[in-house]
Order: sequence, then C-alpha cells, then structure tokens
Amino acid sequence: MLMSPITIRLGQAARERIAREGVRAADVAVVPAAAGGPKGLILNGLDLWLFGSFLQQAPRPRKLVGASIGAWRMAASAFDDPVAGHRRLAHLYAHQRYPAKVTPAYISQNIGQLLDELLDGRAGEILGHPHHHLNVLTVRGTGALGRSNGVRWRETTGFLLAAAGNAMARSRLAASMERVVFHHPHDDAHWLRQPFDAFAGHFVALGHANLRDALQASGSIPLVLEAVTGIAGAPPGPHWDGGLIDYHLHLPYQRDPGLVLYPHFSDHLVPGWLDKSMPWRRARGAALDNMILVSPSPDFVAGLPNGKLPDRKDFTVYGQHHDTRIRHWLHAIGESERLAEAFARWCEKPDLNATLPL
Repeated sequence: MLMSPITIRLGQAARERIAREGVRAADVAVVPAAAGGPKGLILNGLDLWLFGSFLQQAPRPRKLVGASIGAWRMAASAFDDPVAGHRRLAHLYAHQRYPAKVTPAYISQNIGQLLDELLDGRAGEILGHPHHHLNVLTVRGTGALGRSNGVRWRETTGFLLAAAGNAMARSRLAASMERVVFHHPHDDAHWLRQPFDAFAGHFVALGHANLRDALQASGSIPLVLEAVTGIAGAPPGPHWDGGLIDYHLHLPYQRDPGLVLYPHFSDHLVPGWLDKSMPWRRARGAALDNMILVSPSPDFVAGLPNGKLPDRKDFTVYGQHHDTRIRHWLHAIGESERLAEAFARWCEKPDLNATLPL
C-alpha cells in the first residue's frame, strides 16, 4: 500500500465547509507561512502549485502573512511571476555557503545579498499587487533586549532573560518583545489591530524604503545575525526574527470568514520559537477553526536524505562539505513536488476520511 506524502488536518468549520462545497480557490482568504529556516524549503512544491496555479483560478484579496523564511516565501508569492520568484528563492537559499568561522555581521551581509537577489529590483510588484497583500512580521526588542546596541554579552543577557520569562508564561515574553506588522500599503492589517494576546503591536506600511529591511529583520535570529535598526517608518530599536513571537503564526484567523490554507512543515502549530520544547503550548482554539493545514507525512520525511527535513543545524553538520548539503537540499526541494501533486489530487476530490482534526 502506497502511503500518502502529505498529512491534512482540518479545523471543524473548514471540514463542514468542504463537505458542503468542496475546496474552492475563491474561498481561500489567508495563507500563513511559518518561520523555520531551511525547513521552509520543503514547501517549495506546494508554493509553486498554490500561487502558480490553484489560487490564480480565483483572484481575490488575500492576506499573505509570514515570519522569517515564511515572509520571504510570501514575498515571492506576490511577484508578478510567483513561480519564478519561488524558484529563485529556493535556489538562493539552498546555495548559501559560509566559511568555518563566521560572525553575525558576515551572515547578515550574506542574507542581505540574498534578499537583494530575490527582490531583483521588483519590489514594486509586491507593493502594488492587486490581490496578494503581504504582511511581514518582526519582533522589536524591548527592555534588556532592546538596549543591547549590538553588544554581544548584552544581547545574550537580554535573550536569556526573555527565555526565562517565556518559560514561566508566554505572556511574560511580552516584557522583552513587541510584535511589528509591516503590511501591504493598501491593506492596513485591520484583522490584527485589535489585541488578541499579551504582545504590544506596531503597524507599519510597507514601501520601497523598508521592504528589504523588514524582510531581513524578520529572519534575524539573535546571536546568529545582527538586529536590523533604523527601518523606515518603524518604531526605533532593534528588530529581530518575527518567529520569536510568531513561530508558526497562531493569529486570530477567525476574524476572517474565509478559509486559511496553510502549507506547513509540521502538522501542528507552535506559537513562539521558544515554545518548541513545550508541547502543552501547542496552538488550539477558534483561530484554527477555518484552517486547512497540509504538511509532509512522516513517511515522506523518512524518505528524505538523512530521514529528516532540511534544517539550520545542517550548516554545522555538513560543515565545509557545501556541495553535499546543497545536493541533499535540492533533492528535498525536488521531492516537494510530490506534496503538491498529492494535495492537488485531494483538492479535486476531497476525501474527509483521509484527514485528521486540528
């Protein structure tokens, strides 16, 4: 018996809607994209199908919201040619090379160059897209994390204090971090403005002066990359990886009546990056009610190189064997087309018995 390469989980309202009406592109209102570094590469096939084919059947305003590599994926989705954008992102990300000893400044410079090549002078396409409204999430450091000023020991201290607070309660992380939403210039991200958790929120319209910086900040992991400061239109201070607060984007999706179609590298949602080791903090509740969550199945993952998804540890594990790492990552990207083929078949004839609850 052939095992499916995908796992599909449905919120209750999504299940009932699909039972009545099937899966229609016109119903998809929100596409989230998680932080997670190289893990996002395994979604390339789904991204190509989703934005290159399926959603083009029914143009309509859609919220594309992401953090870190998720923000980069959603930026690629808002190009006039999203297929070329996603192929370019996958190639650029997979072909990163770093020397044995590297500084945060070096990595930040490298990522900046990657984003320049991804944008390729096409920022206007993203900012002017009539239907796909990009939302880029970053974290603004406050307290000790906000006063680090690029000094490593201060940054380490601030981050450890934030982690200690989060270990006691996720709400305590709000003493160290604030959410910043960089939104499409024609969409004010109204659905996120009413408070829905403990974190203060700032809202900044995207433009030519801040798009690249917002994308870089959204993937700037403390102690790995440098914080991004002086972002045009944004509140002052260091801006960090949006996944610190919104790792898998547990956002108030119930505020939109449309479907949330979520290609994800995991079959569950972890609210913040610091919550990864706390299974009791997995996302639940009304926010997941309208969601279709599609992810690689365990059998699919077992067939990848080393029996796992690409991840950030690979940079260390493979070390200077760049060609081997790149070959394995490109193999995983190629295999991701199987995810898209399986999900496209399911969308044509949705079998609810082949799904799991969220």
